[in-house]
Amino acid sequence: MRAVGEAKEHAAYIGLDVHKETIAVAVAEPGRDEPIYRGEIANTPKKVEKLIAKLSDAYDGGLLLFCYEAGPCGYGLYRQLIASGHDCEVVAPSKIPKAPGDRIKTDRRDALKLARLLRSGDLTAVWVPDREQERMRDLSRARDDLKSQERKARQQLNAFLLRHGHHWPKGKTRWTPAHENWLAELKMDDPWEQVVLQTYIDAERAAGERVAQLTDQLMRALPEWSLAPVVDSLVALRGIDKLAAIVLLAELGDLSRFDSPKQLMAFLGLVPSEHSSGGRRRQGAITLTGNSHARRMLVESAWSYRFPARQTKHLKAKASNASAEAKRIAWKAQVRLCGRYRTMTRAGKNTKLVCVAIARELAGFLWDIARREMPQPLQRGA
Repeated sequence: MRAVGEAKEHAAYIGLDVHKETIAVAVAEPGRDEPIYRGEIANTPKKVEKLIAKLSDAYDGGLLLFCYEAGPCGYGLYRQLIASGHDCEVVAPSKIPKAPGDRIKTDRRDALKLARLLRSGDLTAVWVPDREQERMRDLSRARDDLKSQERKARQQLNAFLLRHGHHWPKGKTRWTPAHENWLAELKMDDPWEQVVLQTYIDAERAAGERVAQLTDQLMRALPEWSLAPVVDSLVALRGIDKLAAIVLLAELGDLSRFDSPKQLMAFLGLVPSEHSSGGRRRQGAITLTGNSHARRMLVESAWSYRFPARQTKHLKAKASNASAEAKRIAWKAQVRLCGRYRTMTRAGKNTKLVCVAIARELAGFLWDIARREMPQPLQRGA
């Protein structure tokens, strides 16, 4: 995220409070004390086009700066405004300044507030993905949703079996061919309970098939993605396979927009919260702000560093398409992070907290590889 500045001279600053069916419009003019409320329009491309033309005429064709809050309505409005030749910022709702005593919230007040803060440069803009990036992100998030449904189906099946005295032997892995055969051979005492069992089994299998189908679609879309070479380099990192690399890049996009690994760590919510006053400094749990999908994937990947650093046949094979520089950074990461895990656990640290700390440092190595491998057109200033 970055602060909305005034690098360009704008004729007016327009705050849009966007909803599914309506958009409240307010305009702040340079040198004028209070913004002006311009009413509501329908949230349709045609009405937005008319609004742009009307405001452009009102300000003699001058450059306008629009803004609206990031939300469920997506980035279609942003793309339409940019295509019209004007500027637009999608702002982070959690970063909008709010007075402690302000207890009244209406569309009119929100639009006026956005226009005022946009003019003063007190809003924080979020990074907006292009259509290609958004397509990959939608695919990865859809797979994640289906994976959650699969986990839920498995939990329901296991709970049903446990209630009726059936459980898979401890120490053996579930959802293997052997486990599937065991489920198929189970016989319940009551015929209606047999119907329930088969229903749960069918639901689990159907969920698994949907996950597999969408995973296949995701892999088929990968070669067409401009960031596919970056994916090949990121898999050189231990704990990150092709699917994890896709999820991370689909969520984070152009990592060159982060000036340092610390910025990426903060964006992912992997840095400690802090409440310091005077000479006293207090740090707490991680902030958990930013992108939760990427953060969860990094923490899952961090678990692989509990083993000693080594160059196994599997690691060499999966890094075969990575650049020499990516392999060098990946080995450096493995040596450091495996050592860090061992040192911290020997000191008595909780293993879950250790993995979060490893994930934070892994983000730094991720940033280092991605910024070197990012295609030039996506690089900042290119």
